[in-house]
Amino acid sequence: MTSPVATPSGTASSAAACAAALDTIAAVEPDVAAAIAGELASQRRQLKLIASENYASPAVLLAMGNWLSDKYAEGTIGHRMYAGCEAVDRVESIAAGHARALFRADHAYVQPHSGIDANLVAFWAILARRVEEPALTTAGAGHVNDLPAAEWRRLREDLHSQRMLGMALDAGGHLTHGFRPNISGKLFDQASYGTHPETGLLDYDAIAAQAREFRPLILLAGYSAYPRNPNFARLREIAEDAGATFMVDMAHFAGLVAGGVLTGDLDPVPHADVVTATTHKSLRGPRGGFVLCTGEYAPFVDKGCPMVLGGPLPHVMAAKAVAFAEARRPSFAGYASSIVANARALAEGLQRRGTSLVTGGTDNHIVLADVAASFGLTGRQAESALLEAGVVTNRNSVPRDPNGAWYTSGIRLGTPALTTLGFGPGELDEISAIITAALRATAPASATARAKYIIDPRVAADCRARCADLLGRHPLYPEIEL
Repeated sequence: MTSPVATPSGTASSAAACAAALDTIAAVEPDVAAAIAGELASQRRQLKLIASENYASPAVLLAMGNWLSDKYAEGTIGHRMYAGCEAVDRVESIAAGHARALFRADHAYVQPHSGIDANLVAFWAILARRVEEPALTTAGAGHVNDLPAAEWRRLREDLHSQRMLGMALDAGGHLTHGFRPNISGKLFDQASYGTHPETGLLDYDAIAAQAREFRPLILLAGYSAYPRNPNFARLREIAEDAGATFMVDMAHFAGLVAGGVLTGDLDPVPHADVVTATTHKSLRGPRGGFVLCTGEYAPFVDKGCPMVLGGPLPHVMAAKAVAFAEARRPSFAGYASSIVANARALAEGLQRRGTSLVTGGTDNHIVLADVAASFGLTGRQAESALLEAGVVTNRNSVPRDPNGAWYTSGIRLGTPALTTLGFGPGELDEISAIITAALRATAPASATARAKYIIDPRVAADCRARCADLLGRHPLYPEIEL
């Protein structure tokens, strides 16, 4: 099966461009060139099952290394703080246009450098629309700089006393959704909704009751480790009933939306006021973020710079434009559908071999395995043992996790990257057998150990050989030889 990461312009040009780039780097700092080559070698010998990672096409990768990197372009399209931004305007316009068309959104803002930046832009856009603008209207002021000191002090207090309701971290939410270690938790008075203790699924009636009592300014949906698909139409109703702005962080599943796997009530864009996402997970683009919103919020989102962002990264916006263009091709729908089929095959294979899964399976790209219940391991032990066996995963909390967020009781598995390589359901079932064999051969190093582990070296070696065989069938960037 031909790898979907191959460029339409041909493999020879991709290989030549990448080789020339490394030669150029090596001429200045050979250790950096060696590290870049080493990363490719590492990715080629490990089965990548980290749900938040993927393989970008050579076209996307090469779009990030060019003269656009040298240009400052604070502001927005046609309204920059620096002269000479015509090329940046064109690139940003192309990227935003592709994003609007791809997600059928009213407005797209493609400057955020990451998912957290996209969320910060969204938070402050909502605060500006819901809190700052009414205060300016009441004061008869056109700009915050026009407010007298006392009214500015009052507005600042109002901006920092708002509430947000988001998904609990151990239920599958994200650190940037109002949790104390992140700036969002220092900005908002935050409360969390969890999942049903028996099913592990969202309980919409319970969320509605909590929202009515808490009265948040923002109801935030979206996940980083929830293996099911939220009903965004129902969540929108809950937000409206509570007087909240409905925001969705679709960083993890943006590719499933773009590929038409999630539609209707499962597509957040028609239902949310503001949607944030990253471009580097299931969307298979460069590392970066973007924001989609309704026309009501567009003027406030477009003030992301200077509100929370500095100068945009025009070279990364160019790569985003390429990735969005790739996602608009008919073949991307098949890719997105295969992600889900592969996740289900992985989940079914693990369950058939005795692994306990949170929610009992998956409807998206994520499989969350409870390794404490299944193998008597912490997530950290399982993550390390699997890496030794040739499988890259990441440890993750499970609902009401007794091991906390560092050691955890689970591992999170995802299928976007291996699907990019052309893996199919049969091979994902084989991978479930490799994972099970490795974890069954692993034990804590002592009765009290939560990080140290022991794995049977013969089993680990056999698992690595099986992983190498699978990767040999679907090589990563086969046209590139270093």
